[in-house]
Amino acid sequence: MHRKALAHLRAADPVLKNVIDRVGSCRLRPMTEGTNFDFVARSIIYQQLSTRAAATIYGRVLALCGGTHLTVEPLRELPEPALRSAGLSRQKLGYLRDLAARAGSGDLDAEALGRLPDEDVTRELVLVKGVGVWTAQMFLMFRLGRPDVLPDTDLGIRKGIQKAYRLRKLPDPKRVTRIGAPWAPHRTVASWYLWRLLDAEAGAA
Repeated sequence: MHRKALAHLRAADPVLKNVIDRVGSCRLRPMTEGTNFDFVARSIIYQQLSTRAAATIYGRVLALCGGTHLTVEPLRELPEPALRSAGLSRQKLGYLRDLAARAGSGDLDAEALGRLPDEDVTRELVLVKGVGVWTAQMFLMFRLGRPDVLPDTDLGIRKGIQKAYRLRKLPDPKRVTRIGAPWAPHRTVASWYLWRLLDAEAGAA
């Protein structure tokens, strides 16, 4: 599936080639189940929480909504105490309400985002409260499967580059962008390998 990307990355960057050799085959796959709206709502719930805690809260909210994925109307109509009882903070509930209001009014057509260029997807999503550029990048990479996304502010990417390139200091976003320039147009796969490099290091510790 990623043969062309791997061939390009190996040829373009010997350091990344070593990372690819160490990590092994690429298992990156976009999330196809559910809806775009659900993916964004889930991303809001997962912000700044451990995966386990976030999954528990998401499951509770999903149960309240009564479906297999989060939808607009329940998030707009369910009483605040019910949603708060699922474990949502007041701030995140506000974010979800804003997402649902925008989707319900038509200001955000979440299911049409896949037809837009990357820049327009980001522009649409960051209008939602609680959704920043990083969340939009995760949507592009892991929902839409866009091939050339480099989350230059992501701490894992920065740490992965620091480790792979043996840098003394954590690279800032500008340096991340500069180092990653040769990876285009396959920076999504390169990013996946940097995240997995950190996982491999943690597993070996």
